[in-house]
Amino acid sequence: MKKILTLFAVVGLIAFSSCEGPEGPPGQDGGILLPYVYEMNNVNFAGPDFAVTSTPTGMLSGDNVLVYELVSKTGVDSWALLPQIYYFNDGLETAQYNFNFSKNRVTVFIDGSLSDLSQLPASFRLGKTFRVVIIPGDDGVNAKKVKADYSDYNAVIAKYNIDDSNVKKLN
Repeated sequence: MKKILTLFAVVGLIAFSSCEGPEGPPGQDGGILLPYVYEMNNVNFAGPDFAVTSTPTGMLSGDNVLVYELVSKTGVDSWALLPQIYYFNDGLETAQYNFNFSKNRVTVFIDGSLSDLSQLPASFRLGKTFRVVIIPGDDGVNAKKVKADYSDYNAVIAKYNIDDSNVKKLN
């Protein structure tokens, strides 16, 4: 009896593994592959919400976003991870650049202790540059790998092998 069952199992395995059906329809072309980076140039914050939104493409629901502010253009560009807090009026008032994101949008905004954010210096509100870095979320395989120092823009770019020599610039 065991030999007959074994014979049927072997014959069934051979029969089902050699079956071939019609070829399925072609898949969609690939879009932007993660991770990637883009730049928001000449960002002007104005009331009432003092926020600017961009719409990245190709993000999955588990992906992560990092936003960096351009803090220095002398020599090599210097980037600082948001949120960045600044002090005004001898430290009595604060304002910060911050961000939030979803699968379909990234919003950079100013928040602060001032009752009227339009009173912030023009250099704080106008003509700002930010880089948005989209990186894949933990998928179970990458969860145990060593994480990059997210506060260091160059470390993140190196960790995820991102070519930032030709960053897409949004106005």
